[in-house]
Amino acid sequence: MVQLKKIISQSSDYKSIHVFAGGQQLNICYFSTLIDAKSLQTNVIHSLQNRALDSELERLEDIKNWIPIEDVEISDRVEDIQAKLLKGCVIASFTQDDSKYAIISIATVEGVRQNNDTENEFSVVGPKVGFVESLDTNIGLLRSQVNIPNLVVKEILIGSTSKTRVAIVYIDGVTNKEYVQTIEQRLEAIDYDVIFDTSQLDQFISDNSITPFPLFLSTERRDRVVYALLTGQVAVISDGSPYFITGPSTLFDFFNSPEDYYLPWILGSFFRLIRIFGVIFSLFATSMYIAVTTFHYEVIPRDLLEPLIFSRRNVPFPPLLEVLFLEITIEFLREAGARLPTKIGQTLGIVGGIVIGQATVLAGLTSNILVIIVAFSALASFATPIYKMSNAIRFLRFPMILASSIWGALGMLIGIGFLLVHLTRLTSLGVPYIVPINPLRIRDLKDSFIRPSYQFSNKRPSYLRTESTVRYKPGKVKKKNNLDRE
Repeated sequence: MVQLKKIISQSSDYKSIHVFAGGQQLNICYFSTLIDAKSLQTNVIHSLQNRALDSELERLEDIKNWIPIEDVEISDRVEDIQAKLLKGCVIASFTQDDSKYAIISIATVEGVRQNNDTENEFSVVGPKVGFVESLDTNIGLLRSQVNIPNLVVKEILIGSTSKTRVAIVYIDGVTNKEYVQTIEQRLEAIDYDVIFDTSQLDQFISDNSITPFPLFLSTERRDRVVYALLTGQVAVISDGSPYFITGPSTLFDFFNSPEDYYLPWILGSFFRLIRIFGVIFSLFATSMYIAVTTFHYEVIPRDLLEPLIFSRRNVPFPPLLEVLFLEITIEFLREAGARLPTKIGQTLGIVGGIVIGQATVLAGLTSNILVIIVAFSALASFATPIYKMSNAIRFLRFPMILASSIWGALGMLIGIGFLLVHLTRLTSLGVPYIVPINPLRIRDLKDSFIRPSYQFSNKRPSYLRTESTVRYKPGKVKKKNNLDRE
C-alpha cells in the first residue's frame, strides 16, 4: 500500500488529510476529481468530528455507525482499496495502523453536467462522450476510463491575472519523462495575463510558431485523449476549456479518426485512405485546373477539351481570377455558416452554394466545370477529422493557386517542394512531424496510411520512445473446428 501511495501521490488531484475523531487520528485520502466534495465535508468529516465529542472510536468498524452513509466497507486487500479509490471512494484508516481501511462510497452530485456530446468531432459508431469546461470534471472523465493508479495529473497555475489551472496528464511507466518535463518547463515559462482556452497554450508551447500546421492535436473526444495517453503521449488542458491538446503529434495523427478503430480494420483502412486522398485533392485540384487551362492545354484529352472550351467561352476573366472568385465565395459561405446558429447556418450553406453557383455560371463569371471542381474540393476538405488541420489545408490552397498561375505545373512542383521541406523541418516536442516517413520507420508505417488489425497493433510507436513498448498481448488466433454431430 505504501508503494501505491507513492505512485498515486504524484497526481495533483490526490488529497490526503488528517481528521481527529474519538481520540484517534484518521488518515482520509481521495481523488478530488472523482468525489462529491460537499458530501465529504458534511457526511464524513463533520460527522466524525461531531461524534468525537460524545464517544471514542475504538475500532475502524465503528465508522459505519458514525457517518450517515450506508455503503461503507472494511477491507485489508490492496487490490480492492486501489480499485475503489480510483472509482471515486474515500479511504480512511488509523494513522498508526496501516493494515485495515474503511472504504466510503460518495455519490457524485446529481444535476451537474458530467460530459458533453461531441459536436466538432462527430462519429456514427463509438462513444460520443466529450469534455466540458470544468477541469475537475474532465479529469474525472479520464479517470473513469483509464482506471489505473499510474495516471498522473500535474497541475500548475498560468496567467498573471487569471491564475488559470492547467493540468498535465500522462501515464507513469509509459510516457517518456522528457516530454513531460519539456511541456512543464514551457508552460511554467509562459508570462501572459489571461488564459482563455487550451488553444492558446498550443501556440505558446509549440516547437515552431511560424507554420500553418498544428503541432499539437486538439480534441474534445474522451476516447481520442485516452488513446493518446495509452500510446505514450502527454495531454494538456486548462480550466474553462473543453479541449485537450496531446503531443508529440505527427501529421498522420490528424487524419486518423476514432471511428477507424470501431470498424473492421479493412473498412477503417479504406475510410482513412479516402480521407488522405480527399486532402490531396482539396489541396491541388484548383491549382491543377489553373495550370492546365493556362499553360498545358495539350495534356487535356480531345474529348474533354471541347466541353472545357465551350464552358469558358463567355468567361471574361483569366483562370486565376475565376478560381479566386469561387474560392473566396466558398470561404465566405463557410465563415458565415460557422458564425450563425446551426439550423440557419446549414440552410445558408446549402441555399447559398446552389444559388451563387448557378448565378455565376449563368452570368458568365465562371465555368460550370470549375464550379464542380471547387465544390468537390470544398467537400474533400471536410473529410479531415481535426478542424485545425482542415484550416491549414484551406489556407495552403491559395499559395498553390498563385504558384500554378505564374509557372504552371512547374509552379505546383515548386510549391510541393517548399511544402515538403517545411514539413521535414517541423517537430512536435522534438519528434519529427512526418515520422514514420522521414525518418523512415518501417514498423510504424502499419498504422499510418492503413489501420492494422488488433493482432498487429499491440506495440506502441517506436518514435515516441516510450518506457513500455507493449500495450497488450494479442491472443493466438484460434481456428474454428467443426464438431461432428452424432
